[in-house]
Amino acid sequence: MGAGQSGGAASKFLVAVAFGGAMGVAALGGYALSDFVGRSRAPEPTVNAPVETPWIASAPGRIEAKSGEIRVGSVLLGRIAEIHVQVNDRVEADEVLVRLDDDEARARLAAAEAEVGVRERDRNAQPASQGREDVRKAEDAVYLAERAATGARYELDAALLAKRRTGGNDRQVSNARQRLAEALERLQKERVALAQAQSRPNLPAPSAAEAALIAARSQVALAQLMLDRTRIRSPIDGTMLEVLGKKGETVAPSPEQPVVVLSDNSKLLVKAEVDERDVRNLRVGQRAFVRSAAFSDRDFEGKVTALAPMLATPVMSQRGPRRPAATEVLEVTVELEEPGPLMPGLRVDVFFRKD
Repeated sequence: MGAGQSGGAASKFLVAVAFGGAMGVAALGGYALSDFVGRSRAPEPTVNAPVETPWIASAPGRIEAKSGEIRVGSVLLGRIAEIHVQVNDRVEADEVLVRLDDDEARARLAAAEAEVGVRERDRNAQPASQGREDVRKAEDAVYLAERAATGARYELDAALLAKRRTGGNDRQVSNARQRLAEALERLQKERVALAQAQSRPNLPAPSAAEAALIAARSQVALAQLMLDRTRIRSPIDGTMLEVLGKKGETVAPSPEQPVVVLSDNSKLLVKAEVDERDVRNLRVGQRAFVRSAAFSDRDFEGKVTALAPMLATPVMSQRGPRRPAATEVLEVTVELEEPGPLMPGLRVDVFFRKD
């Protein structure tokens, strides 16, 4: 090989070595730079420890009115003459919801009252039996108090009906309630006085006229009772849930044939079914909160007010994974503090807090 050729080869070798060295330096520089940039970045997030849940047991539940559903029927066989309420109406205690046909009951009462008038005149025409003067006065006082209480009840019926139909004022209803309460209180006192008068030793038997008057007044009381039973009244302040009867229908005394259904929705609670495995974590007074799919943006606070005395078969289906068929549940009552928009019948999930 000539000197020119060997010099050219050496020159190429030096260029290759120089290029390789430069690439090595560049690689080392890039590695150092990437290491520096990597170390200058925020550290990779680490897996945090699990957050402790604020509850120790959960269960499906259902919103109910504190009063429950009250199914009101008739105690007489009769035909519906008037229905004064509709679904969603607010009603007051003792308000007449439905009136049955009362022509026969009114006729019986009028006949009984006429008989009392005749018997009173016959008795008053005779002097009181010796030793029965106090009893006669007490019997008269009781009868008058009974009629006064009946009149006060009719007055309240009229005030409540006027309020419903024409928007009558609350003062009239309040005054009528007050007069009825006073009449019933007076009646109770007169009955006590009569019992005391009749309890005296060696009390003579009533005369024939006195006995006839006592019997006639008993017929008035019976006729009045039958007339009052033609009025189906509300037992509570509440909201009408169902009106099952219709004008003209015949109703009969039957627990399975209610005429109306109502409840007091002013206070709501939750009936929850807690799995038997979580029973040991529950106690009366324990704090709880409720969540609903319909109102997912808020929790509703409450507390446990009752635990069932025994386990039972579940009647509510469990959301999510199915509950084992053999599992028993404990019914737990949670009273809500601020039910807000919740309503009876709504399904919810109940979470019981730790102490």
